[in-house]
Amino acid sequence: MAELTDHELREHVRARYTDAALRMADRDATAGCGCGCETTDSADACCSDAATDGVFGADLYGAEEAGGAPAAAVTASLGCGVPTAVADLHEGETVLDLGSGAGADVLISARRVGPSGRAIGLDMTDEMLALARANAADAGVANADFVKGYL
Repeated sequence: MAELTDHELREHVRARYTDAALRMADRDATAGCGCGCETTDSADACCSDAATDGVFGADLYGAEEAGGAPAAAVTASLGCGVPTAVADLHEGETVLDLGSGAGADVLISARRVGPSGRAIGLDMTDEMLALARANAADAGVANADFVKGYL
């Protein structure tokens, strides 16, 4: 197998996250859960605890960790940790979330830093950014911004 260039690798990752965002935005019986799994016999199998083994995505968020983020943002999480569970955020601070996806951590952070603070999410996919902005609007969070960029 030929080695991928940086551009090819970035485009492969972008395509996978785009697909996941579109699945979450257009959830229905045929689209699956958006967790990025390859084709399975059942969407439930894709999103079950057995599939993720509790080590990434929405499985990491309990009620306390979700901190009032919209269920849609938490459900769409494809992350490998919950930084807001260990972050010591204070009123008025600015937070930057790299690879913000559907925005769960940005929205949790925005609530913690309050109206005088700001939470910024950086993501590489237009579709994830659109999903994150919709989640922010649905949650009524005004101090969150989502910008496009690469890590």
